[in-house]
Amino acid sequence: MSLASRFAAVVALSAIVSGTAGPARADGNVARGKDLAYTCLGCHGVKDYKNVYPTYSVPKLAGQSPAYITAALLGYRSGDRSHGTMHAHAASLSDQDIADVAAYLGAEPLKASGKPPAASAPEAVQVCVACHGGDGVAVLPDYPSLAGQHADYLARALEEYKKGARKNPIMAGFVATLSEADIEALADYFSRQSPGLETVARRTSRFSAR
Repeated sequence: MSLASRFAAVVALSAIVSGTAGPARADGNVARGKDLAYTCLGCHGVKDYKNVYPTYSVPKLAGQSPAYITAALLGYRSGDRSHGTMHAHAASLSDQDIADVAAYLGAEPLKASGKPPAASAPEAVQVCVACHGGDGVAVLPDYPSLAGQHADYLARALEEYKKGARKNPIMAGFVATLSEADIEALADYFSRQSPGLETVARRTSRFSAR
């Protein structure tokens, strides 16, 4: 299938998914989420912190939306995302706990700058823009923003979708046709975009309860 055909298919599937009602999500409490997210900051609050075995950068979360963080935590809790430590943490959280943590960590989602994307876009990025935007800022809150994310984390995530360690029908169909070179090019491209995601700060007014 050509890139143009793949792009059209993903756009159509994204429209169906975004227009399909999912289970009701609890409203998050930022103040309570700040308390619950203390353990999250042990990794996600440390700049350039690395996961080990295998080694790759722990993802930046400041700038993601509450809806995406909720979806990610539910995925780790259910096993749709394979990561022992994250599964253990998520399994200890109720739906309301997850909503509260997401409300705190996703207090200020990224917004598109309206400026042309930084760096030259690889051909494969044509498919990504349907959900993640040409500048890496997600077009809908359920999708992750990619701008400024660690390149090695993005590459790892794509490899996990390709191997089935992360279960997502849209991503599975896309990454199945990606070469290692495509994955590296996409990861490098989105990591260069600005404004971008940041490491969650332990103490900053941006993420204080309000």
